Parts: sequence; structure tokens; C-alpha cells
Amino acid sequence: MGRTSDTKDKLIDSALELIGARNYNTVGVQELCESAGVKKGSFYHFFPSKRDLTLEVLDEMWNQFKTQMLDPVTQSDLSAMDKFNMLLTRAYEQHNSSKKCTGAMTGCCLGNLALELSTQDEVIRQKIEHIFKQWAKYFEGLVEEAISEGSMPENTDSAATAKAMLAYIEGISLLGKTFNEPELIRRIGDGVLKIFIKKKEHDRGNLEKTV
Repeated sequence: MGRTSDTKDKLIDSALELIGARNYNTVGVQELCESAGVKKGSFYHFFPSKRDLTLEVLDEMWNQFKTQMLDPVTQSDLSAMDKFNMLLTRAYEQHNSSKKCTGAMTGCCLGNLALELSTQDEVIRQKIEHIFKQWAKYFEGLVEEAISEGSMPENTDSAATAKAMLAYIEGISLLGKTFNEPELIRRIGDGVLKIFIKKKEHDRGNLEKTV
């Protein structure tokens, strides 16, 4: 089911752009309305508060990320490792394109809001937690694929590994934002894969020593 109004669309799109590029606390309702080209009364017709708008924005962020990034890659015929690499490549391309347009790498919008609001707004924190859990499930599926393909050790804890991968990628995004350098995603992003490939080689070496 689609959104119910062009005005509501405009407000969500405005919030995606402004909050995504900056942060939650510096973007006010008046600025959101001016950017969307709507009256303040229209804002409160659709959203009781900026928090309520932000909750819908988070859903929209996640839906866009799934449909434009995660689903096309994870449902492809690539190997699990190639899927991981493709996700990193697309993340780099997205952040690099954003920097060319704005002059700044803004980082992961979800991660930015988590850092800013997790200790300030429990409702928004829970929403972001739910999204991160869904994101980790995608990685968990890829880890299980990698195990079945022989790219990761059979004793790999897929759930814990998926969360570790998500944490690694969020950390790269934070570093890239701090240094304003999308290239970091390409330079150190594949490190998350090398960790587990080396673990497989280490486990194989230990097995050979015991034989």
C-alpha cells in the first residue's frame, strides 16, 4: 500500500534529505516544512511530532536500502564472498557519489541516528535496533551460504559472525565520515572477509597438525 498523500511524501522525502545529511536535533519542523514546500499545519495533520515523522523516515530508509541494495545482491547468483564484495563496492559508490555532490561523506544514516538518539529517545532506539537486527539477518544468510560453499569454517557461529560483520561495516562508515574519505570503504572493507578466510586457514592448519 502506497503513502496516502503527496504532502506526506514530500515531508518524508524532505526529512530523508535533511536528517540524513545532518542530524535529528538540528533539523526543525519549520525547516522540514519549508524544504518540502508545505504548511506547518499540514505537518501536524500527518505527524503528531518530529519523532513520528522520523519513525516513518527510518522505515523508508530501510525499505530503500533493502530494495535497492540488499535484495538485488543477496538474491543474485554470485557466490557468498562475491556478494559481500559487491555490497562493499556499492556502499563505496554510494558514499563517493554523495561526497561528490555535497563535499562530505555523511556516513550511514541509521548509524548516525543510533549514535545521536539511542540514549535520548527509547522509541527511536528500539526502531533502529529492529532494523539492525533485520540487516544482520541478511548477513547471517550470507554467512550460512559461505559455510555451505566451503568459504568459512563449518563451526562458524553464523548469528554472531553476522553481527560482527555489521559492526565492522558500521565502524568503517564512521571512520569514513570522520576522515571524509569514502575510499576507506574499499581499502579496509574487505578486511571483514579476510578475518574469516584466515580463520578457516588457521583451523585447517590446526587440523593438519593433529592428524
